[in-house]
Amino acid sequence: MSTSSSRPRVAVLGGGVIGVSAAVQLARRGADVVLVTAGRLADGATGRSLSWLNSFGGRRSEAYHRLRLLGVERYRTFATRVPSSDYLTFDGGLTWAAPGEAGSHRADFEHMRRNGYEAHWLSRDEVAGWTPGVDPAAIPDEGAIFNPGEGWVDLAALVRHLAGELTAAGGRVVTGAGAASVVVGNGRATAVRTAAGERIDADAVLMATGSDVPRMAREFGARIADATPLALLVRAKPAGTALRATLNTPRVAVRPAPGGGLVMDSDAAAAEVVAHPDGTYEVKDATVDGLLREASAVLAGNPELVLDSYGVGPKPIPGDGEPVFGELDQVSGLHVAFTHSGATLALIAGELLAGEIVTGDRSPLLAAFRPGRFG
Repeated sequence: MSTSSSRPRVAVLGGGVIGVSAAVQLARRGADVVLVTAGRLADGATGRSLSWLNSFGGRRSEAYHRLRLLGVERYRTFATRVPSSDYLTFDGGLTWAAPGEAGSHRADFEHMRRNGYEAHWLSRDEVAGWTPGVDPAAIPDEGAIFNPGEGWVDLAALVRHLAGELTAAGGRVVTGAGAASVVVGNGRATAVRTAAGERIDADAVLMATGSDVPRMAREFGARIADATPLALLVRAKPAGTALRATLNTPRVAVRPAPGGGLVMDSDAAAAEVVAHPDGTYEVKDATVDGLLREASAVLAGNPELVLDSYGVGPKPIPGDGEPVFGELDQVSGLHVAFTHSGATLALIAGELLAGEIVTGDRSPLLAAFRPGRFG
């Protein structure tokens, strides 16, 4: 990076977990960092993520699998540094297919075992001995896969922690900035401008604005394929369950939350959300109630689950399913972060992106994920 001073100035757009993670890493490397977010921290996709930490299955590239493993490893390191956290656990993941449809799961299982990713195929009767809180009757005859090394994180709590680290390191956080834009001059990023007109000069800019990244990149002639759907995350009040693992089942995914609550989602429930032309969303009571019932049906004792809150909005997914990280070919100093697995990749992605921005040296770990691959 060529800078106007000995201390590089970097503006990060986006108050989600990847933006905040990168901002912290930039500050640790001596950059003068300003984090700018349209609303509150973690009020976008980060705030409605199931945030399952994993590299389950075999239907992604080897480079992506390797990056996810590094992502989980970074969380384990974080857990030793912040040992009192109740928002990050590694209690495993339990996954099963619909009855009679375990073929793809069996292929995933064999792939994981061949590649050293710890996985156990459990019968219905074996599940309770590995992980508590699951209704055995919900598990099909074919059984389920348990991955002991997986975990979950409450991203809103993590973002609060990282934002505190950022300000302690001298970084500045600007919330409620509205739709900020990138200022480009002579082919390179020079500043960001908030909706209120404030100009924040910078030697480099990172756009970590979730589902807005492809649209913002198009303004500079860069194409990033986009397959972003809607997501619905439902939060239930504490119900006294013994569940510790993240469950991924045919009809619902559910995990514990800090304070004893539960969070859950499903693609089927998200498909029932109505998106209005004015940008608002309509979530039917029947959709929420149905998701609560599906979650109850996989929990031991089938407790009555009571709605606490829900979040709805876009879930960033690149068109080819693989992450998009790095500098745009069209604008020097303008970097992007756009990925589906934001929770799993947040810490490692922030680290690698910050290293590239400050030093100008491209990480080989991000070589497969450059935005230029879309042409």
